[in-house]
Amino acid sequence: MLKKPVFKKTALLSAMLIGGMLAGCSPDKSTEITDKTAAQKPATVAEKPAEIVKQAAAVVSQLTPEVQAAKEQLLAEWTGPYQGVPAFDKVSLVGLKAAAREAMALNLAEIDTIAKNPAPATFENTIVAMESAGKVLNRVFSYWGIWSANKSSPEFREIQGEIIPEFSAFSSKINQNQALFDRISAVYNSEEMKTLRADQQRLVKLTYDGFARNGALLDDASKKRFAEINGELAKLHTQFGNNILADEEGYVLYLTKAQLGGLPESVITAAASAAKDRERDGEYAITNTRSSMDPFLTYSTERDLRQKVWETYYNRGDNGDEHDNNAIIAKILKLRHERVGLLGYDNYASWRLEDRMAKKPENAIKLMESVWPAAIARVDEEVADMLAIGQAQDGIKEIKPWDYRFYAEKVRKQKYDLDSNEVKEYLQLDKLREAMFYVAGRLFNYNFTPITDGSVPVFHEDVKVWEVTDKASGENVGLWYLDPFARKGKRSGAWATSYRSHTNIDGKTNVLSSNNSNFSKGAPGEPTLISFDDAETYFHEFGHALHFLSSNVDYPTLNGGVRDYTEFQSQLLERWLTTDEVIDKYLVHYKTGKPMPASLVKKIKQAATFNEGFKTTEYLASALIDMKLHTVDPTGIDPDKFERETLGKLNMPSSIVMRHRTPHFGHIFSGEGYSAAYYGYMWAEVLTSDAAEAFAEAPDGFYDKALADKLVQHLFSVRNAVDPAEAYRAFRGRDANVDALMRDRGFPVKK
Repeated sequence: MLKKPVFKKTALLSAMLIGGMLAGCSPDKSTEITDKTAAQKPATVAEKPAEIVKQAAAVVSQLTPEVQAAKEQLLAEWTGPYQGVPAFDKVSLVGLKAAAREAMALNLAEIDTIAKNPAPATFENTIVAMESAGKVLNRVFSYWGIWSANKSSPEFREIQGEIIPEFSAFSSKINQNQALFDRISAVYNSEEMKTLRADQQRLVKLTYDGFARNGALLDDASKKRFAEINGELAKLHTQFGNNILADEEGYVLYLTKAQLGGLPESVITAAASAAKDRERDGEYAITNTRSSMDPFLTYSTERDLRQKVWETYYNRGDNGDEHDNNAIIAKILKLRHERVGLLGYDNYASWRLEDRMAKKPENAIKLMESVWPAAIARVDEEVADMLAIGQAQDGIKEIKPWDYRFYAEKVRKQKYDLDSNEVKEYLQLDKLREAMFYVAGRLFNYNFTPITDGSVPVFHEDVKVWEVTDKASGENVGLWYLDPFARKGKRSGAWATSYRSHTNIDGKTNVLSSNNSNFSKGAPGEPTLISFDDAETYFHEFGHALHFLSSNVDYPTLNGGVRDYTEFQSQLLERWLTTDEVIDKYLVHYKTGKPMPASLVKKIKQAATFNEGFKTTEYLASALIDMKLHTVDPTGIDPDKFERETLGKLNMPSSIVMRHRTPHFGHIFSGEGYSAAYYGYMWAEVLTSDAAEAFAEAPDGFYDKALADKLVQHLFSVRNAVDPAEAYRAFRGRDANVDALMRDRGFPVKK
């Protein structure tokens, strides 16, 4: 999953701040700014301190010395090596409110300077000026993102609840600044527009469309209501996410030694460590996260405990208590529908997809429904195989959702003689990281060197940092931070983000990228072993980091992405996990150090499409519910009932649930990054499967130099400086075909 790297435009910053960070992609040609353009640049914070600081002072008066000092640290320019790095070791929550308020005031002053510029609007004094603004705010919200996602606490959530509405109002002030939009419109409709480079024209269009889609063209009354809705949604998104986190932290199953039946050593070790972290030494904790739940459901022979763990996990946000999210969902849907209605759209999804590759909800639904029948048909086959074993061995009469993983594993062993736990013994977290570095070296010409001298501060002892350099030139590309392990206060799942993105308008900047996971830490002195699915996710999120690092765009906004495209690059990187070079060099047994035997590799490849019915169906169910929730009139909607009835109409198999049930579907209700956009994973997967076939057919396969160069040039480095459809055609020579996806999943291809 992506987290927004650039907090530049208010729409993107709003999504990040309110809903959590989402990752990004990027490529393009960099251009030096000449002396002439530098002379045309508007006043910045540094050039007009008196006026701007005066406005900011009104916001943060009467601070105690402690708060004042903490605030200044959060606002301060990043110092140290590598063009400056975040002072994670020095910042404090004490100053966060004051810093956020002052940073917003500074940014508003910058925007006001641009909007009131008496000179005619030009690309440089309006669009580039906006791109140059907001650096202080960006720094503050890099820290904010860490407290929100990696080390949340009751103290932070209190601050979050207070600042989010203020930030929503701040965003509205910019989006509804008529003088500013008039200048943007003037550039958009100018003769100068025709003379700009293609990436500059795209930047102007993205800027104009961003404002128009966020209410800039509305009348005053509608603008007021639009801003009010944004404020209400900001509070609800935050409340939704906090409720999920509360249920994840509040429900932990503690086991005794007698209740560990079937669990492999690695799972037991992780559970013991999790219990010890919670001061329950001698017990075993199954936490309410996917990384803990999934292996327990796969191996535990205690069916009643499997049911308990399953219900606890899938009922997050749906327990009828103070953390229940159903009423919040209904309010969110109603407000989103009303807001896009002000803009003239029939439904939220139509507004959301207008600037995506899919363009219309109907196109996204068509893709999903074309795959759905094959997916549920495969589930029927999988359930039949599992039930045969379940009846013979345990006398069960049907496969319940908490049985699916358990009996699927038994079928895997029976059909392919493939034991997931045996595979896991060759998947060491540190070795997989080295494998990712190897792939990055082969495809991107990058070197990763660990930074161990303490020169780069981190926000937790688990976090490690590497310098990324170009092999040929030795030039610093950026840094890569890794926060791999689960802990209290860290949101579940895996994601990528960046603290600084590549730009070239105020001097070339390097990239500060980060990957974040929730693996269960191995015992002290022992390697951390992960599942094959988790290994794929590890590579996936690293793909996002490479997308950040390879950026060659000039302007911050062009580091953003198109939601149904940005998962493509990271999905594609997963394919290198099973290349011969990676298997031979890095998939070695954690005890013997011997490479994975050819016989086991063969079994893995033979079982590549095993359980694809389950994986595709649980994902598609979530994506279809997301789209359908956002294409209906939500008046009086009961989310639980809607979910139940919609899945019934789709003939959802009773032995499977949605990957993300509606009450804890943080992708779409903790913010708006993936709302009416969860389909994007499959849309991107069509591109992924098609591109993977290109590598499979290349003379040197997945390490073919010519194709790798095209990959970096057209699909990674340009990020959002080029329309995604055009970028893909430049790489492949044609549009992608859905048939490759069907072949990938072992589903029948229609002729």
